[in-house]
Amino acid sequence: MTEQEPFDESGQPFPTGYYLTCPHLVASISRIEAAGGVERWSRLAQEDPELRASAAGGHEEQRRLRPELPGGIGGQTRTGGLKCLHAHAAFALARPGYVLGERILAEAEPLWPSRGCCMRD
Repeated sequence: MTEQEPFDESGQPFPTGYYLTCPHLVASISRIEAAGGVERWSRLAQEDPELRASAAGGHEEQRRLRPELPGGIGGQTRTGGLKCLHAHAAFALARPGYVLGERILAEAEPLWPSRGCCMRD
């Protein structure tokens, strides 16, 4: 996972503060998204008071970390749903205690390849 600058080299906003870099974890989260995970986790975050509070708190914290950009986690500017599970998972890895992201990560387990880092030769 990496922390991104708020703007890219050309000056364009890069709203995702934390970015997953492990191909294994990216693929795991992508499978969850492909199976309707964004909609399902959006619904859970609206219905479950703990997840709703976690999402709101996470978006607030992201705006505190990135005051130069208007959005929350993943650059989200609207309420009522999630935009990108990858961004929420990365935020949870970077900011322990973010319950919503931690629950998304729990669904993606195992988080890391069983035979060592896939980024090594």
